Amino acid sequence: MSTAAEVKAVVDGPERRVYWAVADCLTIVRTDFISRLRYPSAIAWQLGTPVMFVLLFVYVFGSAMEVGGGADYEDYALPGMFAMTMANGFMGTAVVVAATKERGVMDRYRSMPMAPSAVVSGRGIADVIGAAVDLAVLATIALAVGWRPDGNPLETLSAFALLILLRSALIWVGVCLGLLMPNQEAAGNLFAVAFPLGMISSVFTPPAMMPDWLAAIALWNPVSSTANAIRDLFGNPVPGGGGWVEEHAMLMAVVWPVALTAVFLPLAVRRFQRLSS
Repeated sequence: MSTAAEVKAVVDGPERRVYWAVADCLTIVRTDFISRLRYPSAIAWQLGTPVMFVLLFVYVFGSAMEVGGGADYEDYALPGMFAMTMANGFMGTAVVVAATKERGVMDRYRSMPMAPSAVVSGRGIADVIGAAVDLAVLATIALAVGWRPDGNPLETLSAFALLILLRSALIWVGVCLGLLMPNQEAAGNLFAVAFPLGMISSVFTPPAMMPDWLAAIALWNPVSSTANAIRDLFGNPVPGGGGWVEEHAMLMAVVWPVALTAVFLPLAVRRFQRLSS
């Protein structure tokens, strides 16, 4: 006959804890998508913003922009816009997390017998799925306006994987900031952080064409590394003359997301655990 200690070991065993951590995570993901479906205007805004950027920079600014080497500006800018859209998504994550906390939903989660990591990991998975949808819409619009990837299928898939990798890393930055913000309105002001993150980079202009001090910032921007790496994989124009970090964009497009995840994922989980009841 099994003793009480043996029964407790089975119930509280590592396999059982992993099972409930995954189950709780999937519950958060499902809850997030149900919530999104109730606000179609937010979905329209989320999908419409990338389209607006493509039309603005290809048709409004594109004829006045040069990247050197006789390359078409749209071939240079569109991969950059893919990277910028993935990077700026962390602001939306922060707003959703801050709103969830402000409405008391976070306190409700904490009062439930659920895995402490489930809220953070569920938020991350939901945002990665949303980012994949955004990227699919943006790529479709880019193809419609004439952009074409010249790399082979494996290289093209690798480029999209790097974009999702960047987005998945910045999710934890958004979760951490959202938990730190006092309310949804304060989180919305993070646009002041997201805007320079995308603009001071190689997204729209090669850093070699910038002043030296600004070029140094742009070169070491994680968005620049991802943008340059996917340009190479897509077979699109890649900026040159930027030194080591630009020459090793493929390496840095992996190193930056890994480093950001290693720093901000534990911070996000710890911050959630420390929320006041």
